[in-house]
Amino acid sequence: MGRRTAVWKAALWGAVGGTLPDLDAFIDHGNAVLDMTLHRAETHALFWLTLVAPLLAWAVSRIHGEAALFKRWWLAIWLVLITHPLLDAMTVYGTQLLLPFTNYPYGVGSVFIIDPLYTVPLIVGVIAALRLKSTRGLRWNAGGLVLSSLYLVWSVVAQQQATQVARASLQAEGIAAQSLLVTPAPFNTLLWRLVVMTPTQYLEGHYSLLDASPRIVWTAYDRGAALATQHANNPYVTRMAAFSHGFYRVSESGGYLFVTDLRMGQEPAYTFHFDLGTEQERAANSHVPTLQSARPDVATALPWLWRRMWGEPVPPPR
Repeated sequence: MGRRTAVWKAALWGAVGGTLPDLDAFIDHGNAVLDMTLHRAETHALFWLTLVAPLLAWAVSRIHGEAALFKRWWLAIWLVLITHPLLDAMTVYGTQLLLPFTNYPYGVGSVFIIDPLYTVPLIVGVIAALRLKSTRGLRWNAGGLVLSSLYLVWSVVAQQQATQVARASLQAEGIAAQSLLVTPAPFNTLLWRLVVMTPTQYLEGHYSLLDASPRIVWTAYDRGAALATQHANNPYVTRMAAFSHGFYRVSESGGYLFVTDLRMGQEPAYTFHFDLGTEQERAANSHVPTLQSARPDVATALPWLWRRMWGEPVPPPR
């Protein structure tokens, strides 16, 4: 919006428009699996957001008596709306950008969902624009946007470097990988978590761009292939398999069936770990899938993250 309107107005409606897509998190779809896989769906679709943009811009321009700036507000609101899901798509979660044409969940996976090196330049720029209230403040804002955008480019470059090292390690150790996931550890783009799927197992490893050696220590775990085949017709197993692009685990404990998204978290604590009930409950259709997520012990996880990020070859906490 430049100097065409008050900076506080642009900041206010930027915040509103940037928040709107995530309001779908308050929608109850009936169970935890659906809540997870239907987040970042229609409200993050470029097509629907493009249709909403002129309506919201019309309302904003009328509220402030700036009908002459309608086209400029339209462009600004549209950019705010679509850059939200585009940024989300840089994470590993999965964003259904192209609804209603396809529900494919796009996820580059080159940035963690929270990364201060991306966020801080944007915050500093907005604060400067609001406080300085001059062209200088807008330059600070533009500088913050440039820095954060360059950081996204860097994240992709770093991800490709980690991917090359991981593939070389798999080849050297003779591991036949069906698929490879390379995604950053929390809050940074130096340390990368690697997940490899084989027909019967998944392997987890970590690689820091500051490691003295490119050697990766892989740890193998059972992926529950037989259970996945046995429950292939279970709609929640099927949905998780598609949404996670095959990076999932099926397990049983105490007569209960579980399905886990292996992309978010790390062994043994995963963010999306779902209880699908017992065989009797599933047969009677009397069980609603529930989220049984586990969080790592911060007291041990954060010190490990810091040391491992800087290239120290310490094993992950278990």
